[in-house]
Amino acid sequence: MANKLSSETSPYLLQHANNPVNWYPWGEEALSKAKKENKLIIVSIGYSACHWCHVMEHESFEDHQVAQVMNQYFVSIKVDREERPDIDQIYMNAVQLMTGSGGWPLNCICLPDQRPIYGGTYFKTDDWKNLLLHLSTFWHEKPQESFRYAEKLTEGIRISEQIPLVIEQKEYSETDLKAIIEPWKRSFDLVEGGYQHAPKFPLPNNWHFMLRYAHLTKDKTVDTSIRLTLQKMALGGIYDHIGGGFARYSVDNKWHIPHFEKMLYDNAQLVSLYAEAYQYAPNKLYKQVVYQTLEFIKRELTSPETGFYSALDADSEGSEGKFYTFTREELIPILGDDASLFCTYYGITDQGNWEEEKTNVLFRKYTNEELSEQLDISIEKIENKISHMSAKVHAFRAKRTPPGLDHKILTAWNGMMLKAYTDAYRVFNKREFMDSALASAHFILKNLCINNELVRLYTIPSTSKPPIKAFLDDYAFVIDGLIGLYETTFNEYWLEQARKLTDRTITDFYNQENGLFFYVSKFAEQLIAGKQEIMDNVIPSSNSMMAHNLFKLGRFFDRQDYINIASQQLRNVVPLIKQYGSAYSNWASLLLNELFGTFEIAITGPQAETKRYQLERHFIPNKILLGGASGSLPLLQGKMEGQATKIFVCKNKVCHLPCTEIKDAIGQIF
Repeated sequence: MANKLSSETSPYLLQHANNPVNWYPWGEEALSKAKKENKLIIVSIGYSACHWCHVMEHESFEDHQVAQVMNQYFVSIKVDREERPDIDQIYMNAVQLMTGSGGWPLNCICLPDQRPIYGGTYFKTDDWKNLLLHLSTFWHEKPQESFRYAEKLTEGIRISEQIPLVIEQKEYSETDLKAIIEPWKRSFDLVEGGYQHAPKFPLPNNWHFMLRYAHLTKDKTVDTSIRLTLQKMALGGIYDHIGGGFARYSVDNKWHIPHFEKMLYDNAQLVSLYAEAYQYAPNKLYKQVVYQTLEFIKRELTSPETGFYSALDADSEGSEGKFYTFTREELIPILGDDASLFCTYYGITDQGNWEEEKTNVLFRKYTNEELSEQLDISIEKIENKISHMSAKVHAFRAKRTPPGLDHKILTAWNGMMLKAYTDAYRVFNKREFMDSALASAHFILKNLCINNELVRLYTIPSTSKPPIKAFLDDYAFVIDGLIGLYETTFNEYWLEQARKLTDRTITDFYNQENGLFFYVSKFAEQLIAGKQEIMDNVIPSSNSMMAHNLFKLGRFFDRQDYINIASQQLRNVVPLIKQYGSAYSNWASLLLNELFGTFEIAITGPQAETKRYQLERHFIPNKILLGGASGSLPLLQGKMEGQATKIFVCKNKVCHLPCTEIKDAIGQIF
């Protein structure tokens, strides 16, 4: 019989709907049952593309003996971390405090009042069963000890990552920047790119900061590390050379063997990163990555309604990576006489370059230029042959059983994808990218926004379940995407929508006591601790994104109150950045704007769009763009007169004389 998850919409929860475990979704029914029956709660958290979540389900949650223990002594709750990141934050924090590490699947044992007393990640079957029996006995025999431990742990969760209000408005200097970057540099891997450890995660927000830092300070070491990292990731097995798009991370230190799940948030951010990198240092490889990744998004992660799905699973047919890997024997009949070139190009061997599985992950050791020299074949011929053969391999691969699709449409990640399309259009001027950006923005405002209030995810209109209120990251990334759309269209409608959502965010999430934003709205369900997301991880923190948004919108609308909030946020965090630069990289990008200033570039008149694209051929990371044929923003007052197209470059409330050519505007900037 199906359990209580059978009526849910989350693919992850539905994966567990036929387990013998009597799973409940998070909600009043399960929480009340735990209190009424005085039972411990198992909070088990994961997501549909998580390989080890599948493994633990198969080994433990499908086992009838394990299920008997769980059903008899516990109330078991399944949580999709992507639907309810607020719950995930609390219990991930608890497990990290208890064990020093975390990950998914995340399994936390809690008192009937939701306070945790034990937790971990993946457990083998016998270990899991023995642990549950031990904890159940402990709870019934020594409840007071359980209460004392839960109280201490919950207090630890509440105070962790809390930072004080910093009143002093000190002047930032390049000394502050050097204190951040010099220790950070020591972790660079100057052979394989990224950082000196495995696994290797792309961490796009780290390299966004590095691009901007290298440009503004002319730091050659950082420049070298950026170029190396971007090349190694694009050539590595972490990138899907046949279908486009990036896997979540590589398990080795050479970007070779990926953990094969493909997440929307990674690919959205990496499109933005490689587009910006192309502005910084034009490279055909960067452009190829952007175009192929967006083609993958369009083909495999775009819904008929023009929302974006969340992820593709790591597994297919019960095996990790089976969809993406090949034996040489499989490829030869498909490719014929050119198979040898293809296998050389992608490092394919008879034995398999993924020794553990005796198969091959496509992986490029050499650039086209290097291979052309080695094989004495023109670059053009290599590219044409590889393109032709890749299409054949793609057609062959398409006949396989595909990885599972997580069809959740999450607001935050859709905001990232909106921004990715605006960034790609900004740099490459391809109309299709703008069409996708506009379709995305219309979808978000129509389906994910109700009376200027966002919801967490899209649900079909016939769903009776009430929507989940949006979290801070939903607002932060949608606002960022809308700002990006304004800067590429000069249509003030998008900026006005961003302003309305910003005002809602301040009302619902801002904590005046310490000048930061709560992750959960004051008007949503309150958990055992109110968290403020500060540290940047594989995704920038919601507080750092809001600080960037307020920094920009304060200038667009001449709103000093917005700028004051962003400045207070940054003041609070700056003392922490030098301790661990990688975990505060998006904050560090904001610090660059404070140190080097921000150019306010207005392009007005009938040729504003043409001039905008000409300007975007130059890498100017510390700027906001505004203009068009008409406009009402404060910064545009007095700049719309006459019929000529004009460019105004302003900084620190001082404007240069208007010019008509981009080369003259660039001369005012550099």
